[in-house]
Amino acid sequence: MRDADRPSYEGAAAPGETATSTGGKALAVLRIATGAVFLWAFLDKLVGLGYSTPSERAWINGGSPARGFLSSVEVGPLTSVFHSIAGTWWANILFMFGLLAIGVALIAGIGLRVAAVAGAVMMVLMWFAEFPPAQHNNAGEPTGSTNPLVDYHIIYALVLVVLAATRAGHTCGLGRWWTRLPLVQKNRWLV
Repeated sequence: MRDADRPSYEGAAAPGETATSTGGKALAVLRIATGAVFLWAFLDKLVGLGYSTPSERAWINGGSPARGFLSSVEVGPLTSVFHSIAGTWWANILFMFGLLAIGVALIAGIGLRVAAVAGAVMMVLMWFAEFPPAQHNNAGEPTGSTNPLVDYHIIYALVLVVLAATRAGHTCGLGRWWTRLPLVQKNRWLV
């Protein structure tokens, strides 16, 4: 086939590529912004920036990052499970490590498969904790749920999956370098 007869993919994704140049940049912005959400939540709970966590309830001041959220669960099939683990040392460590690791992985553009799985699991568990399908809590008061199935937790989980599936770490991130590491080459699940 002559060059003149070859299709031009300038600015568009060629067959087998995941995104256009503009699409790759848009995914990079989405990846970094989503990472910033996770990293901000980690920092707020760690030092108490005064947004969702006042400084006196910060983890470094003896607060429990998971207690407030899990102990306020008022409805759903896992209410008693969430109440039983609220404030446990291991729930705090897993929650904080998850927020930090997912945030750093997304911002750096590395380990997006692992970040997508861990983040999606975290988001689905948080969805169950808020349980949007319930119109009323155990006290009979309205839950304020605006959509019984798809809330922001589900959207975040889907975003994480899309970012991992589209190699979003390759644009404005360390994804290409990461995938060439011998450890990652031997353990493809780390991509």
